[in-house]
Amino acid sequence: MSKRLFSIVSATLIAFILSTSLFAGIASAQEAGLENLRKTGKAFRSVAKKVSPAVVFIQVEKEVTQQSVTGNPFEGTPFGDEFMRRFFGQIPQQNSPQQTPKRRASGQGSGFIISADGYIMTNNHVVNDADKISVQLLDGREFDAKIIGTDPPTDVALIKIDAKEKLPFLPLGNSDLMEVGDWVLAFGNPFGLSHTLTAGIVSAKGRSGIGLNDFENFIQTDAAINPGNSGGPLVNLDGEVVGMNSAIFSRSGGYMGIGFAIPINMAADIQQQLIEHGSVTRGRLGVLIQDLTKELAESFEIDQRDGILIAQVLEDSAADKAGLQQGDVILQLDGSKVDKVATFRNKIAMTRPGTQVEFVVLRDGKKKKIKATIGLLEADENGHPISSDNLPELGMKLQKLTPELAAQFGYDNADGVLVTAVESGSIAQRAGIQRGNLIEEVNRHQVKTPEEVKAAIKETHKKTVLLLVRQGEANRYLALKLEE
Repeated sequence: MSKRLFSIVSATLIAFILSTSLFAGIASAQEAGLENLRKTGKAFRSVAKKVSPAVVFIQVEKEVTQQSVTGNPFEGTPFGDEFMRRFFGQIPQQNSPQQTPKRRASGQGSGFIISADGYIMTNNHVVNDADKISVQLLDGREFDAKIIGTDPPTDVALIKIDAKEKLPFLPLGNSDLMEVGDWVLAFGNPFGLSHTLTAGIVSAKGRSGIGLNDFENFIQTDAAINPGNSGGPLVNLDGEVVGMNSAIFSRSGGYMGIGFAIPINMAADIQQQLIEHGSVTRGRLGVLIQDLTKELAESFEIDQRDGILIAQVLEDSAADKAGLQQGDVILQLDGSKVDKVATFRNKIAMTRPGTQVEFVVLRDGKKKKIKATIGLLEADENGHPISSDNLPELGMKLQKLTPELAAQFGYDNADGVLVTAVESGSIAQRAGIQRGNLIEEVNRHQVKTPEEVKAAIKETHKKTVLLLVRQGEANRYLALKLEE
């Protein structure tokens, strides 16, 4: 064989061997990828078998006053204001309702058993004011449930069923240990489709300013959550509950990849108080606080990510008695770093009144330790904090417009104060103000916080308050006559 022919044959043989090895490598990689997917599927399957028996389908009935409403596409359906607020972001514009005879309304949601003797956690908006609550398990058993307690400010409720035998229940995990990117599975009954499982990841943590609850610290997830999922568990791959599915962000009404769950650590603390007392008490420090902007941080010569600023200390409050001062920058609470107003507010609220806590504050460029005994946060009959956000003289509740709320209600690049609740029969309602409206001016002066709205109303010497109110893209002036 000639050298040339030998070289050609050798090259061809080498190419064949290399191509064969390459194809074998690709096939091996594909098989490895498929095997990983199979393992993921088996993990989901294992969690489903463990969790599903303790997930319940909740159906409620209550007597409501039927209303004749023009312009509401959901008139005559069981979906009410709560549905519209949680799943559409706002309520369609309506004319004034006329009272008609009462009727029986039904609703549905999800929950999960947390103890063998039948305690079940769910959302307050699922069972609130229900006359009858029915619970169905995966195995078909049905029970009547009773409400142990509810906490509207966090949207947590505890109900109980009585069974002759021990019930399957779910272990509670530690939501503080969850990180962005972790796998989570959502269980529930979307649109009445019993015991549905969806999978996703933790998209974000510590979401606040959404405008759903008074106290927010949501886990954001892309696991599909839809109407009917409310109250169901969000679990990790060990089958431990890390959150309670509560709401979705949507401009269309459908699932858009953004769901919110109440962290189980927050819900568990509420649950303990509901079992022990049937209601929840919260702590109060007595300060008005704000996040540090870049400019404020530079003026205090600290990192913008370190601490929150005390803008005001309320007279005779726990903060006042402890010696906290206006201009103090709170750096730590009981040894933990403080960097967000919402997180700090939640921690204080979840601290039992009478508990002593220790702060590290920055004052005049020097760090100082201050101990304070937490006071009691006053609340109304529904547990909502009584604060400067309430305008009882006009019958509405306000909230500062956060970037999240601006995106939710379509108020990007706008300034103002958001109306989050309007009392039935109030001056505000009679003037046509609705939840989701944006108050941009009071008496021709621009406002950006609830405190500025209250101050502008208080300072007026007239019997009429002039508001510039925005709804969607439309603005209008409203003159509200104050009652004597």
